[in-house]
Amino acid sequence: MAETKVTRIKASDDAPSTKKADAKPLKAVAKTPKAPKQKRGILKPFRVFGGYFKGAWQELKQVRWPTRGATWSLTLAVLLFTLFIGVIIVLLDLLFNYLFNLVIG
Repeated sequence: MAETKVTRIKASDDAPSTKKADAKPLKAVAKTPKAPKQKRGILKPFRVFGGYFKGAWQELKQVRWPTRGATWSLTLAVLLFTLFIGVIIVLLDLLFNYLFNLVIG
């Protein structure tokens, strides 16, 4: 295996320098042995579901829940918006019904 020379360049450098860096040969990385495959047992599906619910519970513990006041104010905002849109739909329905009766009528 041939030795490779590595030139390190900083972000502040505009062009690569012509200096030769002290190059050290790259070491070969040893392969890690693979873990043995787990046996498929009868309890495997239960472990999978248990792991899912355990992870979901951990995520729920990290949630920043709103305060009671924030919850009520958001609920009121949704109800008012729904009422507003409902009134607009009813008024448009009455307008189109009136225009339809004028055309047909």
